[in-house]
Amino acid sequence: MDDGDDQYSIFLDLFNTTETTDQSYVVSETVQLCDKNSVNEFGAKFIPVFYYVNFLLSYLGNGLVLAIIYKYEKLSTVTNIFLLNLVLSNILFAASLPFWATYHLSEWMFGNALCKMVSSAYFIGFYSSILFLTLMTFDRYLAVVHAVAAAKSRKKLYAIIASVIVWCISIAASVKELVLRNVWKHAVNGLMCEESGFSDDTMKRWHLFSYYQQFLLFFLLPLFMVMYCYISITIRIMSTRMKEKCRAIKLIFVIIFTFFACWTPYNIVILLRAIQISSSTEESCSSAESLDYALYVTRNIAYLYCCISPVFYTFLGKKFQSHFKRLVGKKIPCLKRHITFNSQSTRTTSQRTPHSLYEY
Repeated sequence: MDDGDDQYSIFLDLFNTTETTDQSYVVSETVQLCDKNSVNEFGAKFIPVFYYVNFLLSYLGNGLVLAIIYKYEKLSTVTNIFLLNLVLSNILFAASLPFWATYHLSEWMFGNALCKMVSSAYFIGFYSSILFLTLMTFDRYLAVVHAVAAAKSRKKLYAIIASVIVWCISIAASVKELVLRNVWKHAVNGLMCEESGFSDDTMKRWHLFSYYQQFLLFFLLPLFMVMYCYISITIRIMSTRMKEKCRAIKLIFVIIFTFFACWTPYNIVILLRAIQISSSTEESCSSAESLDYALYVTRNIAYLYCCISPVFYTFLGKKFQSHFKRLVGKKIPCLKRHITFNSQSTRTTSQRTPHSLYEY
């Protein structure tokens, strides 16, 4: 009993002691916790509907391009090979949208393997779309500015090798999704498919690497390359008056311009997010919330490109328009009399020279 009384006395002394904490470890700064419920509610209401609509439009548009390539075209031209790969990139990207839509509605219910695969498919489709658009622009630059020299190198093998390199780069840039993405249980939001499994410092470095990789390698570099190619093409056309090439170049220019118009706001927000993470100063909740809203909106504008690009193929390319009219006339006979096209001239053109779908 004496030992018990002694231990109890020691406990009371410790309990009643006022100075029990080393004051050197006390932090006097106020830690600000930001409530993101309004941002999450905004995303839960707006994003799922947008993703499902985008998915349907993307598959209708890109599926139409694939059907016309399969039915009326041959993969004998460099541009058609690049176009096919671009459409496949858009389809791969759009395939991830229904999963993300369901995720925003409730929680991630598809397991850890699909969490990694869907995340990788999104980034592979995104990166390869950028690279194929840049590659198509560079190919037009070779065909117009260096026509004589390019005639020897612009062969089917060149297009296949270039396409394989693009896919390899895109897959390599997306490997981090297979490593970092995991499913874990959140106390409030349920099952989450997010980057996890490493320390905060490691995750911060990975986030910075991803943001700067996307902005520098998959946005800024392609932008400068596209600008250089089109400035050179414009100068060449103005000096040689290559009128028969103007429509094809205008079509590609509109596609490229639309792509960067859709993706530029998103990449600017990505850059701001990287700067925010790198900054040592504490940012206010209002600034962080504004950046979150901007990320939601600009990211969804960027997703629209998967729907928009096939529209340009359909309405700006004369050869594509002719193929589309023939397809509609064949599948819907009652509309055939309302469609005016010259099938004989289309067949003659196709037999005379291996044009791509971009031709006027």
